[in-house]
Amino acid sequence: MKASDLLVHCLEAEGIEYVFGVPGEENADFMISLEQSEKIEFVLTRHEQGAAFMAEVYGRLTGNPAICLGTLGPGATNLITGVADANMDRAPMLVLTGQGSTERLHKESHQIMDVVGMFEPVTKWAVPILNANTIPEIVRKAVRLSRTEKPGAVHIELPEDVAKHESDAKPMKPRRFRRYVADEKIIDKAFEMLKEAKRPVILAGNGCIRKQADRQLRAFCEKTGIGVISTFMAKGVVDVDDDYCLYTIGLGSKDLPALVIDDADLVITLGFDMVEYHPRLWNPNGDKRIVHADFLPAEVDEHYNPEVELIGELAHTLWAFNQRLEGAELDFDLDGQRDMRRRMGEDLATHADDDTEGLIRPQKALWDARQVLGPEDILLSDVGAHKMWIARHYHCHEPNTCLIPNGFCSMGFALPGAIAASLVHPDRRILAVCGDGGFMMNVQEMETARRLNSNFVAMVWEDGGYGLIAWKQETEFERHTDLSFGNPDWLKLAAAFGWHGYRVKSSGELAPTMEKAFNDEGPSLVIVPIDYRENPLLTKRLGEITQPM
Repeated sequence: MKASDLLVHCLEAEGIEYVFGVPGEENADFMISLEQSEKIEFVLTRHEQGAAFMAEVYGRLTGNPAICLGTLGPGATNLITGVADANMDRAPMLVLTGQGSTERLHKESHQIMDVVGMFEPVTKWAVPILNANTIPEIVRKAVRLSRTEKPGAVHIELPEDVAKHESDAKPMKPRRFRRYVADEKIIDKAFEMLKEAKRPVILAGNGCIRKQADRQLRAFCEKTGIGVISTFMAKGVVDVDDDYCLYTIGLGSKDLPALVIDDADLVITLGFDMVEYHPRLWNPNGDKRIVHADFLPAEVDEHYNPEVELIGELAHTLWAFNQRLEGAELDFDLDGQRDMRRRMGEDLATHADDDTEGLIRPQKALWDARQVLGPEDILLSDVGAHKMWIARHYHCHEPNTCLIPNGFCSMGFALPGAIAASLVHPDRRILAVCGDGGFMMNVQEMETARRLNSNFVAMVWEDGGYGLIAWKQETEFERHTDLSFGNPDWLKLAAAFGWHGYRVKSSGELAPTMEKAFNDEGPSLVIVPIDYRENPLLTKRLGEITQPM
């Protein structure tokens, strides 16, 4: 069997469903082999970065890897940003690149570079296939590593001459194993700390949205009443309508949920990734009692020094806590948490009834988005000023219904990501919220969306500049550098790509326009002229949040 055929058969055995990418000469053999597969669909994209973001979102929504494909040289370098984003945001992914013949890898040669070396810092494992007989082992290890906590990207390189080699090897049978769990004695110690606490709070991170940890967490909170603050990437781990939901933390400035941590005498972190929100921002003095529960030991940091570490499957740890609640005597004072929830709820609803003409407040745009989207529908946020507003003002009922890239934080994520989301969940409403800067970074994927007849809405917040950078500069320097740019005629752009196009002219038009766009067949573009004069106003308000609980 030819090596490229063997590779495809191994990927089929692993349950791979999609390959997103742009092929080149050096992976022609693989593409011809892939064409014969009845189990794996190839999605041709317009740029390799878009392919990587599609694979990332597929991985985040399913827990299984998809493949992003590029050829050697520029094809591989174009993948790198999306791959780094997936790896730091803990999404399983396989990266497959071509390479020149092994006969010329040792010398200067056309498009030759050390692709494996380039991917090593942004993947869990990067490896070249140098012998066709090793393909089953490499694929089995790659898929297993990509899924293993914490999930991430794995890179495989297939040189063009190796792809043609013959092999008698056969795919390995995939096996899954139960994950290890925390030691019972350590769980006992953590539970004793909980019983001693008066004002405990839970800080839920990215790890909580995986492997049904949310179910056990909700059961724990129902029994104890302890509030849960989520990071950007843990939205929906508890239902926003539940009294113990304490919204989201992660803005650079102190927001109302941070007051709960200030007042807490015990912080239980669950699946917390430090890349999301550094502990120096919520534990500046390094004096908080912390219980760390995660799949891996805590990162060493002077502001994050847990007394107890519960290392293992999160769902099991929470189940063990729930078992110990039977007959336990707990005496908590959680009135401050409930008061903060009330205050935050009032704050979020402030502009629900806006009826302004022209520029639309971010708060109103997200309030209406929440009303139009159902509990299972999905919002994808790009990176920009809108991401901060989404983090604060858009809240969820279920995990994985708000996808925010907040580890690596790459612009250009949402448009290609929405294409993947619509493939995974064609029955749900999918909303990609983008700034005009981020949307234009992968605008070419509008053609991919049209070709696939993807059914989603892209909402572009238009301000004619890099709004988040301006916001940050103004906060620190009271002015910003030149960050303005021009935009296309959006409605003509939509028409040119075969999309439906709408421009919202007033706050009252927003919800009806979104409803109309979601009822259209195929992709739709909704342009919202956004009022970013609200950015410094929010900064000022957050700077004034100093009241103790």
